[in-house]
Amino acid sequence: MSEERTEGERLAELAKRRGFFFGASGAYGGAAGFYTFGPQGATLKSNVEEAWRDRFTVQEGNFEVEAPTIMPEPVFEASGHLDGFDDMLVECPDCGESHRADHLIEDATDIEDAETLPIAEVEDLLVDHDVRCPNCGGHLAGEPVDDFNLMFETNIGPGSSTPGYLRPETAQGIFVEFPRVKEYARNSLPFGATQIGRAYRNEISPRKSIVRTREFTQAELEQFVDPERDEPDLDAVADVEVTLYPATEQEADDGEYVETTIGEAVDDGIVGDPWIGYFLGIAQEWYEHVGVDTDRFRFRQHLAGERAHYAADCWDAESEVDGDWIEIAGFAYRGDYDLSKHSEYSDDEFTIFRQFDEPKTIERAVVDPDMSVLGPEFGGEAADVQSALEELADRDPDAFEGETVTVTVGGETKTVDTDVANFRIEEETVSGEHITPHVIEPSFGVDRTVYTLLAHAYRQDEVDGEERTYLSLSPAVAPTDVGVFPLVSNVPDLVDRAKAIVEDLRAAGLDVAYDDSGSIGRRYRRQDEVGTPFCITVDRDGLEGEGPDTATIRERDTARQVRVPIDSLVTELQAVDRGETAFDELVEAYELVAPGTDA
Repeated sequence: MSEERTEGERLAELAKRRGFFFGASGAYGGAAGFYTFGPQGATLKSNVEEAWRDRFTVQEGNFEVEAPTIMPEPVFEASGHLDGFDDMLVECPDCGESHRADHLIEDATDIEDAETLPIAEVEDLLVDHDVRCPNCGGHLAGEPVDDFNLMFETNIGPGSSTPGYLRPETAQGIFVEFPRVKEYARNSLPFGATQIGRAYRNEISPRKSIVRTREFTQAELEQFVDPERDEPDLDAVADVEVTLYPATEQEADDGEYVETTIGEAVDDGIVGDPWIGYFLGIAQEWYEHVGVDTDRFRFRQHLAGERAHYAADCWDAESEVDGDWIEIAGFAYRGDYDLSKHSEYSDDEFTIFRQFDEPKTIERAVVDPDMSVLGPEFGGEAADVQSALEELADRDPDAFEGETVTVTVGGETKTVDTDVANFRIEEETVSGEHITPHVIEPSFGVDRTVYTLLAHAYRQDEVDGEERTYLSLSPAVAPTDVGVFPLVSNVPDLVDRAKAIVEDLRAAGLDVAYDDSGSIGRRYRRQDEVGTPFCITVDRDGLEGEGPDTATIRERDTARQVRVPIDSLVTELQAVDRGETAFDELVEAYELVAPGTDA
């Protein structure tokens, strides 16, 4: 077997040849960072999304929303994306090609997270390591490194239109709609809202196939919680084993992975928040279910310099492909940042009313300005002065202890006599209070998960003396559940019976491929290469023998075949496909025809 090509090269060749994914718009020269998923890839991707939906929406009791992919500019002003969603760009002076400066530094040095470095240090590293343009070899030393905003800008409507942007993440669609979404949750915490959809980032230098693209699919959950009252069911995942790479180990000279359980990681403070721990455990089990190789999988904690400004803590799920670690999901404790920002910038309510166990008597600062004085003194600004006084009373009641009080209106300081402000403290009995929920966000990259599954499932071996390539995909996500073949295509009885089996299996909800072209061995190879877990072959022996008619079921990974009554095919395949029955149980229950060959 050839080992000359890298894992990524082998995967790219298979993906294009078998219809998993390929560069988009090839007839017009293509456009970097955009990919089309072919028949196999689109189905695999859809199956991954459905598996995610089942685990993180249905089983968790959450609900799903679908927000627009284009949103108006104020949304991203509030979220901070307009000012802080940047990558470091350096342009080659010779060929004009743009590159991500931090990626060039990582390629030229042992630094793994150059994006956390300040721009001035990155510029120095370009000089120190004589970094050159990957496109033409030109010198980049001394070239300026600039921030480049990754959002795609557009216009909403004709003429003097409203500026808008393609969303760089699906999360903002959930946050913006929180005032409505909370009503569907009956204004009761905790609750979660999920969304699976497209996001867009104008990457400086897309690379690594579908790992870093300009259009991609995210599956995100926003879990809204009361930070003082709500706790996850940590017992449900306490025994889940995980490989962790904490920030302290990354920074140590002899840092190592921590092999532990979720319960121990939370108890020991390695994972600081129980909610993060809960979702790490859920994710670990889900990734195992869909077929990620756990020996090539870890959870890495963000270093302080790379953690988003809104995140109190953040861990990435990472998979190893072709010698590199790829982020495939992020788990962030976002606090109340997002809802507070949208509350500040919008005119809606982003809080939830929390009922007290018993009513409480509280003291409340109140101002009741004498408008007969404020009006003549401040004219059209009198109402703004009144609002500023009310806000100051809430924020800093001690400011009213002197003879005068000052507030800022329109950038100017306004002074008001304290007796004119009519400040006082009143007692009030309240039954509850409005709180801003905190958010825990598990965010999954669907495309990167697909890439990981294909890479981790890629196998090569020999069957009957022939080299074979196959994808050991989990039945939970494989594009096709079963292939059905007549042993030969020129015997009407075999063909008719095979097609009848296809109809029965499809009626039972299984995805079936029918193939009667070429030798039976070649047909097996075609299905192996796209990851079909099982193949059914109808032959003369099965239809002409004594007893019930039978067909063979062949397992992809071992090439073992068992002969099963045709009337039992649907039931048995459904059970194996759902993971309710192991193929070994079929081997024990029925006649083993060919152990590990395609005879």
